[in-house]
Amino acid sequence: MVVALILFICWGVAELLVAIAVANAIGVLATVVLLIAGWPIGVWALRSQGRAAWRRLGVALSEGRQPAREVVDGALIVLGGVLLIVPGFITDAIGLLLLAPPTRALMRPLLVRNLNSKFVVNATRFSGGRIEYDVDSTATDVDQPQLRS
Repeated sequence: MVVALILFICWGVAELLVAIAVANAIGVLATVVLLIAGWPIGVWALRSQGRAAWRRLGVALSEGRQPAREVVDGALIVLGGVLLIVPGFITDAIGLLLLAPPTRALMRPLLVRNLNSKFVVNATRFSGGRIEYDVDSTATDVDQPQLRS
């Protein structure tokens, strides 16, 4: 928790330093316009790229194959669009990289590897590794007085 707070503060300071450097190079008004322009560009990119990813997901499902690549691409597109919407030049650069298909292809294996890591697998394990489903529909309603507090 403390590490996340420190990283969040460092990220904010880095964004501020980059914004100051850009303002010194191109002027304050142009810097503010660029920071504001990131929001509609992010919304547009999120919509257009998101629609394309949604279509690819539908095609994969209709062909009967697992849509693992399409799901990961969709997650990276959403992350890239959100980063473009957040004001800041560093987040805009990362967001643009995540929206570009070649760099998304480079990020895909890293994300899949992290999702398959032992930590994530252990953290998401339920009831000792086994999940009990009521596949036979044997559940019944219980009256309120019979429930224990």
